[in-house]
Amino acid sequence: MQTNFSILQLAPAILANLESLGYLQMTPIQAEGLPHVLAGRDLIAKAKTGSGKTVAFGLGLIEGLNQAHFAVQALVLCPTRELADQVAKELRRLARASANTKIITLCGGAPFGPQVGSLEHGAHIVVGTPGRLLKHLQKGTLTLGQVRAVVLDEADRMLDMGFYEDMATILSATPPQRQTLLFSATYPDTIRQLSGAFQRDPVEVSVEAQHGERQISQHFYEVEKGQRTKTLAAILAQFRPVSTVVFCHTKQQCQEVTEELQLRGIQALALHGDLEQKERDLVLVRFANRSVPVLVATDVASRGLDIKELEAVINFELPRDPEIYIHRIGRTGRAGNKGQAFSLFIPSEAYRVTAIEAYLGSKVTLEELRSLNLPEGFSLTPPMVTLCIDGGRKEKVRPGDILGALTADEAITSERVGKIDIFDHVAYVAIDRNVRKKALRVLTEGKIKGRRFRARAIH
Repeated sequence: MQTNFSILQLAPAILANLESLGYLQMTPIQAEGLPHVLAGRDLIAKAKTGSGKTVAFGLGLIEGLNQAHFAVQALVLCPTRELADQVAKELRRLARASANTKIITLCGGAPFGPQVGSLEHGAHIVVGTPGRLLKHLQKGTLTLGQVRAVVLDEADRMLDMGFYEDMATILSATPPQRQTLLFSATYPDTIRQLSGAFQRDPVEVSVEAQHGERQISQHFYEVEKGQRTKTLAAILAQFRPVSTVVFCHTKQQCQEVTEELQLRGIQALALHGDLEQKERDLVLVRFANRSVPVLVATDVASRGLDIKELEAVINFELPRDPEIYIHRIGRTGRAGNKGQAFSLFIPSEAYRVTAIEAYLGSKVTLEELRSLNLPEGFSLTPPMVTLCIDGGRKEKVRPGDILGALTADEAITSERVGKIDIFDHVAYVAIDRNVRKKALRVLTEGKIKGRRFRARAIH
């Protein structure tokens, strides 16, 4: 199969923009799905985060827009604010070649008023979470009567989170002849029901590959009850991954594991549904910018989490569904990088290992616990530290302004500055741990865009 974007019937300006973004060859989901999307067909696509699915549906949405007509013509539903923000960012990159394309996000955890203002100015594409989209619909601030295409991104997780009724209400507010694109990492029966209710003769595409040993090495440890946390710490001590996601089943287990790791001198943060949006944002920022080496998360809370170069995934407890196991470990070993997956189970959970072997079609290797060594006084120190600046998007602060302030007069080299995240009234910058005091002094004593902002280190 040819995988060059040039074989698609896309406008020359869009092809030129794809080339400028470094998108020359289509990923499997793009090669399989894009021709159907561009042809206006409904689609069910089995694809996970990191597979290139946003480009797969985004090009179709942008190609079908009438930029001269300021009405919502395309709608993307996402399970979490983080995923919605990622999708909107990628759509804006794809839309660079299409002048005056307005894309806005409508998510919970953000003020309602400014979103109403953005809608009043008109938008072509809306990306949002079901709860907030429904609220705008009910208040009459969002009208979907001219929508030509709807995308349900990570539909399985939206169903897991109890959004079926919200999704149904939102879809019912769009024209029945719209195009509906459904993307899901797994294929439970509820996805079939959703498709049957809202799609017309959809094409099915599945490109999910099994994870080979070349990308992800899988390690299984049988442990005694009550020994999981000690084994987890020993794995971290032995392999010392810079970034690890530990999967737990419940919010309570998530919190307990995080606290136990912290007591053992391992910096860890919890990600679960009880966090306020600001707390959640900060947790994700600190983990993504390598200021914290371990993130302990539930499956639902981790959706939309797209961390580049994630070194390891650890199943504190194996999931009952082998597909969930595949989805979890698929977060490491991406983009040609190697990853490691570690799984802990007690003897009564051995049947879950058997189910995974049946799903993979091959035997897994059980590791010897005595191969793990937990040294006294072990700690896991991240390479970066997060600095918080009390100025953000609303104060017109951009990443380049922060980088410029830090590197002015060669105070700090750009190699020592990591990821920069800008929110409405706050910004976060990752700094090499060895120069954190100097960086903080530069920010507090100097100016950003000619203005002074307060800055502090996040611990």
